[in-house]
Amino acid sequence: MKRLFAITSLALLCAGCAVGPDFTAPGPPAAEAGYDGPSRPVGATLTQGPEGAWWKAFASDRLDGFVARALAGNHSLAASRATLERARQHIAAVAGRRLPQVDASGRAEYQRVNLAAFGLSDRFGGANIPNPEFDLYTLGAGVSYDLDLFGRNRRALEQAGAEAEAQARATEAAHLVVTGRVVAQVLAIAALNDRIATERTLLAEDERNAALTEARRKAGSGTLVEVLSARDQLAADRADLPGFEQQLMEGRAMLAVLLGISPAELEPTDFGLDDFVLPSDVPVALPSALVRKRPDILEAEARLHAAVSAVGVATAQLYPDVTLGASLTQSTSEPGRIASNRFNAFDLFAGVTAPIFHGGTLKAEKRGAEAEARAADAQYRQVVTEAFGQVSGLLWSLDSDAREIAARHEAAEISGRSLHLSRRSFEVGNSGVLQVLDANRAYQRAQLSLLDARIRQYQNVARLYVATAGGWTAAPGS
Repeated sequence: MKRLFAITSLALLCAGCAVGPDFTAPGPPAAEAGYDGPSRPVGATLTQGPEGAWWKAFASDRLDGFVARALAGNHSLAASRATLERARQHIAAVAGRRLPQVDASGRAEYQRVNLAAFGLSDRFGGANIPNPEFDLYTLGAGVSYDLDLFGRNRRALEQAGAEAEAQARATEAAHLVVTGRVVAQVLAIAALNDRIATERTLLAEDERNAALTEARRKAGSGTLVEVLSARDQLAADRADLPGFEQQLMEGRAMLAVLLGISPAELEPTDFGLDDFVLPSDVPVALPSALVRKRPDILEAEARLHAAVSAVGVATAQLYPDVTLGASLTQSTSEPGRIASNRFNAFDLFAGVTAPIFHGGTLKAEKRGAEAEARAADAQYRQVVTEAFGQVSGLLWSLDSDAREIAARHEAAEISGRSLHLSRRSFEVGNSGVLQVLDANRAYQRAQLSLLDARIRQYQNVARLYVATAGGWTAAPGS
């Protein structure tokens, strides 16, 4: 007992040790000047970034409804949440290993004891003494406790917690990605609706040109060449419409997938870009705030933490392990007397295991864990670099989008006036149909280019929100 007490006392003194490196979170960026983007991009304000339901900035109840349905019904998100719950349960499982382990046992058996094996037959002077046969009933319980002198279990718990944190951030990122895809898909459908509407308006202009040339030919002031030229443009523009309608059907199908439903269950999506408010002031996170809220950065940081903890686990495997324990058993041949104190036995023990030779396995595992930690550190830095590059590019896009749309608006107005004057000139016989067709084609290009620029602006604003928003927060049990 004195030896057991001495071992226990020494173990308790060392119980606070945990070998391996302690994790330190990476510091913030050195300077905000590292943000390679406009200092005050048009439509953006550099702040701590958007929070939570960022899509509400587009002020559309229909958009809010689509996002809410996706968050509730998207199957990938359901899988991600289930994976997160598994990671949280793993924490509880690892934490349980640090507590005393208590087990109970019961056994009923029929035995025949070979006395000769113990030299008892000769001792009692009779080789013909029969070996006894009897029933034996045993009940017992035991408790063991790993003192975890060098922190193997503590590092394992730290690793499990970091892995669960990484999964929580991955789930947060998944929610942010899905909401971003829903918003992008809704805006794309709106743009296609506007594109189809614009194409139909342009077809009406083509039909007007064709009718005008036909009327001039019948009046004797036009030619068949002019009529055929106008009809050729009308036929060419009609050929573009089915392609846009097909894109619209594909966009609806993709939106339905994001919502977790079939395309047949999706309600009508007859809206345009004008049904959404373009946020006039987009809050954009600075680098110092971005690294503390962007989920992919936080996930990479948590995975780095888990990798550093794994080094501690591998290091602890190189050191001795001490286990304390005790057991109590009740054994009797009469089951009715198994609770009697006459038939109990107990033992107390302290066990020590220490690695001596494992063929270099343990040291190789430690070196491998250290290499994994270095890889996780490099991956974290890469994620941060890519995040800054993405946001910087989007900031420039916001700035250029605003300037492009202003120029496209001016070009559309000029081409519209030119088409009007060309058609009036053609009607009074001062110019030919080719001038009208050229003006009409320029007007079409200007209108479609303006529409393309508008959808790019909407999409870039949505992408910037996704790139800097904190997103969904995984509450326990969610």
